[in-house]
Amino acid sequence: MSTALSIVILAAGKGSRMKSPKAKVLHEIGGREMLYYSIKAAREMTDDVIVVVAHQKEEVIAAMERYFEGLTFVVQDTENFPGTGGAMMGVHPKYEDVLVLNGDMPLVERASIEKFRANPADIVMSVIALKNPSGYGRVIIEKDHVIRIVEEKDATYAEKQVQSVNAGVYAFKHHVLQTYLPALTNDNAQGEYYLTDVIALARNDDLTITPLFVHETEFKGVNSKADLAHAEEILMDRLRRFWMDQGVIMQLPQTIYLEEGVKFEGECSIENGVRLCGDTLISHAHIKAHSVIESSIIRDSDIGPLAHIRPNSVIDRTHIGNFVEVKKSTLSGVKAGHLSYLGDATIDEGTNIGAGTITCNYDGIKKYHTIIGKNVFIGSDTQLVAPVTIADNVMIAAGTTVTSGSYESDLLILSRTPLKTIKGFFSRFFGKGK
Repeated sequence: MSTALSIVILAAGKGSRMKSPKAKVLHEIGGREMLYYSIKAAREMTDDVIVVVAHQKEEVIAAMERYFEGLTFVVQDTENFPGTGGAMMGVHPKYEDVLVLNGDMPLVERASIEKFRANPADIVMSVIALKNPSGYGRVIIEKDHVIRIVEEKDATYAEKQVQSVNAGVYAFKHHVLQTYLPALTNDNAQGEYYLTDVIALARNDDLTITPLFVHETEFKGVNSKADLAHAEEILMDRLRRFWMDQGVIMQLPQTIYLEEGVKFEGECSIENGVRLCGDTLISHAHIKAHSVIESSIIRDSDIGPLAHIRPNSVIDRTHIGNFVEVKKSTLSGVKAGHLSYLGDATIDEGTNIGAGTITCNYDGIKKYHTIIGKNVFIGSDTQLVAPVTIADNVMIAAGTTVTSGSYESDLLILSRTPLKTIKGFFSRFFGKGK
């Protein structure tokens, strides 16, 4: 195939075996929809990526436009032209060489797609050898040429014994599609227009049709929740291996959950049981066991164990200890050792957050911000009722509730009920003598 290539991604199906109201291609692995990965691989190779949609088309288009620009979306007329052949009838590729992918194959990589481009045949089709081919169309091959493809529901008993199955990825010359798509019929058990019937028509005209045997781990489609889980395991392993090759230290890596959007800078250390989600950046940081970080930036800091950094947080040169939760906050040069909630806050360097400190950022209707300056010492069990601003060099006594307002520098802030002792109370209350 030439360097000019059009890639068509079929993403119109409902995916009934997923048993979900959500379109199949919108089910996620590694924090991104399955379809995202097919498009990502395609965009690495060409500027002409065409996505065929139908079921929940508005949701599918909106989801992909969050990540990509310049895609072409084609809406399949599923009522009049159902099936994979029908999906291609409204497609107008830019280039002569056309590769057809499926939106439910999130594990396909560019290197594997390149193998299709190296083959000069009129049609190249992907084939997997399966020990248990149940549920897949069979590929009948003789002398390294594809003779025909038969869908399982239309296969004879003898054909069902064939272990070579159709992986659903094809490379066509555009003129082949132009010639044979109009000749397709839906005279089959499902009443659908099959793209595989192009193979039979082309074979009758002695066109060259070559099988390309591919790995099941990449090309086996996701058709159920079990398939989805298996695909995610494979993706997780790829992501972990990639980042370890870049110098990231991972302890018991198989226990670490890592999403597609996560990036690392420098030598980072990730302990067992960590969950890293969304568009997170970890830079020269140590994330300790069983911590969760979501769509945040962690620089030159240590987090956890058992800490939770929620989305839109920036943690810089900061120590976050166990059972500390941070949400939508910026902490620069801060120590928060344990058992605190810091939400909608900006906290500057040199500040110490005592155990049990919380920012009371929600009044039941609106969220408010807390601003804490430099070198503030906050005692244990302190509540900061936002909106509140604490200037530099302030001490807040343990057990204090700081109500809304601004507080100037060089203060001691103290809100504490005087201690009382009542002699003999224990004995009277419990009815016990001395």
